[in-house]
Amino acid sequence: MSAGSARLAVEVVTLFPEAIREHLAIGVVGRALERGIVHVGTEDPRTYVQDVHRTVDDRPYGGGPGMVLKAEPVANAIAAAEARLPPGSPRIYLSAQGRRFDQAMARRLASLPGFLLLAGRYEGVDERVLEASIDDELSIGDYVLSGGELAALVVIDATVRLLPGVLNDAESALQESFAEAGGLLDWPHYTRPEEWRGKRVPEVLCGGNHAAIRRWRLQQALGRTEARRPDLLTDRELTGEERGLLLKYREEHES
Repeated sequence: MSAGSARLAVEVVTLFPEAIREHLAIGVVGRALERGIVHVGTEDPRTYVQDVHRTVDDRPYGGGPGMVLKAEPVANAIAAAEARLPPGSPRIYLSAQGRRFDQAMARRLASLPGFLLLAGRYEGVDERVLEASIDDELSIGDYVLSGGELAALVVIDATVRLLPGVLNDAESALQESFAEAGGLLDWPHYTRPEEWRGKRVPEVLCGGNHAAIRRWRLQQALGRTEARRPDLLTDRELTGEERGLLLKYREEHES
């Protein structure tokens, strides 16, 4: 399926294109690729070097450990990948120095016709490439990875699942942790059997009272968020119902 016919076009500049292609072939994203909802291409900077060893890195100026990806092959790879994308597609470097990737950013990327991801390696990329060919930098967390390929897969997966027609149940994307409908962590989930190793499914979920189920799920989401990610509640103005449910959650768990 070509990039032009897809709902979203993504290009990944990487030294390991096979790692991107193999991981994207499975699960939700794999089905989206098969259906032509998304197109993901790759570009290897090694294509743009002429020496027998296909050298794309060199020692850093100023000394220090590690190697740095050279400017010319990376810039050429970005240009080739960008040429396959719709106009206006942002060029993003996946870096520990970037701003934090979150659900809001995933929604923004899902609304675009396309974007480019640069997966770094070694100690990083020559800064001059970033100044000339990159529009934004994103980080998936406050830790360091061996390369940007895993981060690229995270960004692609989180974004693609938000596209119309990707999930079998469109409501799933709205009810997950951090979803726009709530901005809270997800509530507990249960399936058959009703009793497992002496533990039963909460009675409210088995009764068919949808209003009661909604309140229980909201209460659980609020309680879990306060316990595990209280920062998510800092700027959230709770409704009267939410304050009452959260208070009840505290009382039940303290007892």
